[in-house]
Amino acid sequence: MAAQRRKAAAVPAAPKCSGAWTGTISYSRTQASSDSKTVERVSGRGRDTRNWEMSYTYNARVAVVESPERNGSSVGIANISHSFFSKEKIDAVEKNSCDRGKTWRDMRGSSTSETKTSGQASGEDANVSVGINADGTYTVSVGLPEIKGEVTGSQSSSFSGQCTPKEGKTFNLPAQATRIEGNSLTSDGSNRINPDDPNKLSGSYSRTWQNVTETISWNLQKCGAPLRITDMKFADMKFPKWNDWQDIAEQRGTIDGNLVKIKATILNASGETKFADVKFKETYKGDKWDGARPDGLLEGGEVSTRLEPGESRDVEFIWDSSGYAWFDDGRPRLLQRIKAELEENGKKVDEKTMNLKVAPKPLVLVHGLWSSWKAWESWQNILTTTHSYDWKAFPVGEKPEKGRMDTGGEFLSSAPTKSVYGNAVELDRYVKYAQEDRNAWHVDIVAHSMGGLISRQYIQSFMKPVEDGRPRVAHLIMLGTPNMGSPCADTMDIAFSITGTTPNAIRELKPDVVAEFNRVVTDRRGVKFSILAGDPLPVMCKRVVWNDGVVSVPSAHWIIKDKALSKNVHTDLTGTQDFSTFVRPRLAIGPKGDHLPEVEAPSASLLPEPGRYNGAGSGPFFGPAPMYVEDIGRAAKLAGKQTQEIEIPVAAAADLGITFMADAKISVELIDPQGRVAGKNLADSPGSRNWFRSIYLKEGVAAGTWKLRVTNTADLEHPAYFSIWQGAR
Repeated sequence: MAAQRRKAAAVPAAPKCSGAWTGTISYSRTQASSDSKTVERVSGRGRDTRNWEMSYTYNARVAVVESPERNGSSVGIANISHSFFSKEKIDAVEKNSCDRGKTWRDMRGSSTSETKTSGQASGEDANVSVGINADGTYTVSVGLPEIKGEVTGSQSSSFSGQCTPKEGKTFNLPAQATRIEGNSLTSDGSNRINPDDPNKLSGSYSRTWQNVTETISWNLQKCGAPLRITDMKFADMKFPKWNDWQDIAEQRGTIDGNLVKIKATILNASGETKFADVKFKETYKGDKWDGARPDGLLEGGEVSTRLEPGESRDVEFIWDSSGYAWFDDGRPRLLQRIKAELEENGKKVDEKTMNLKVAPKPLVLVHGLWSSWKAWESWQNILTTTHSYDWKAFPVGEKPEKGRMDTGGEFLSSAPTKSVYGNAVELDRYVKYAQEDRNAWHVDIVAHSMGGLISRQYIQSFMKPVEDGRPRVAHLIMLGTPNMGSPCADTMDIAFSITGTTPNAIRELKPDVVAEFNRVVTDRRGVKFSILAGDPLPVMCKRVVWNDGVVSVPSAHWIIKDKALSKNVHTDLTGTQDFSTFVRPRLAIGPKGDHLPEVEAPSASLLPEPGRYNGAGSGPFFGPAPMYVEDIGRAAKLAGKQTQEIEIPVAAAADLGITFMADAKISVELIDPQGRVAGKNLADSPGSRNWFRSIYLKEGVAAGTWKLRVTNTADLEHPAYFSIWQGAR
């Protein structure tokens, strides 16, 4: 049997498109003027100063809908806001006498006059038109109507110095109704229709003359859906004014951690009330690596709205951009694609996608003792190759007018320095500069050596809160910071005491001074702390403990939970290797990472166990803090190519240590009482670049007169400072 054919149900024909343009047109006019003039009085004893300022702002957004006649023409429905402000202040002063010229005084008078005109209107009829030329160019024009407004004002005066006191007065002018003139503007006809999409027009035109600027922008569509998205914009807050929103320029983008206002403009071009849902999503469509990933709804990114016939409305969503400079696997994310989907009755009727560039938080770099911003000169290139040129480095002091720390300048300088607290003040200034330069509400800090103590002081004493509830500094990463001080500071103090010029910065690194610092500086205020310690050397100033040449591992790690080890010496911890393995993984945190303030308080339980090396990696056990004899200090100043011998009395002991500070061109040999070389630390050897160079004899040491043979292999004069110690075990 032949199958019966089913008769198709009749489908209503779609209404024919009339060809009317529908969408939105925005118009703005701004004007600002000011004048200041001083005129000398005819008497020659006084002057009148006049200061005047004026500002005018007029904004209108017009919903362009099909005219009721359905004849292919369009009409506009406008929302208009207007503000005009004028202020004039006159200050007068004249020198007069109240006692016939015996004494003279300044008699002053001041008057202020303010006027404000404001008005708002919605649902006003506006004239709109689109003119298409034969060559494909077109013009868009808008004419806005007169609206109602009101005028308010005030006048005040004050006086001083008159022979007979004169009382100033203040008058507030009651609000008076007024009419605010409309405005109109037509584009210059330079815009051209896209032949691949002739039913859509989008563009803007602006003109400026004298101090007036007019702008018209449009998003129009022919035969478009009755309910659709006509525009989408991004805005962030202009630091440091919270809630001062500004549109984000495409080339500028925003900064990781900033709040972003996503605004989609929805148009109801129909003649009936519409209910719509807008869903803001992150989309990877078109991405080279993740194009297959499904779209994801941004947290809290669903908004419902109601639109009356012909109404155009902005739907806004505040998005937290934390982590969006990176993917969750640590890869750099150069831009984020944000999609707004418009649904009616659960069915998608329109969508719009825009790209937003999100750059990493600015990285403030804090140098340590005997250093400057130049210690970080290579870091901008490191950041650029790691992410992009939008990841900016801010080494403190590069622009000294924005803040400059003083930790002693060049190596072995004995010049006076600022205190940790004083340098924290400068760091505070530089953080603000970095935020203003990048319009960033949050920064990260990487600090080397003493810079970590300065950063901790800044965080407790100067870091201002941010209204979003997260700390201004998201992460403090310390490299070789002496968080429990350094015995090398004691050594330096002894060595410099010979010349009587111990810098303040050195004293503040002594273990007993840092112990007091730790008693007072305890508040991390939600900032995440991380510490990298170097452990390539087994002996340092008065200690047999793994260290980086300046700071021991236990001192650096202190009570910081997130800690790691490096085989680099102190001055090399700022190199590319430690950036890649330690710094970068702690800053390249994607959206799913932890961006909340640190909640876990430091605990004494995180201190090294007594008698043990604390931390992963190779290293021996070490005992309790050693007892040692009082150091003996020595100093020498060697001319180019000169050799000196310094006698040192040594008591019989289990060991003997020599710690010295000298240029890498200085060679030191330790000579025993029999004239034999018992130990040496030579110029240009691998360890010669360390600030603190050591010769350590851990075997039994005979009493007698020992010598230090010091040779300057350079042509220039160099100093050397020595500390001799025993009983480190």
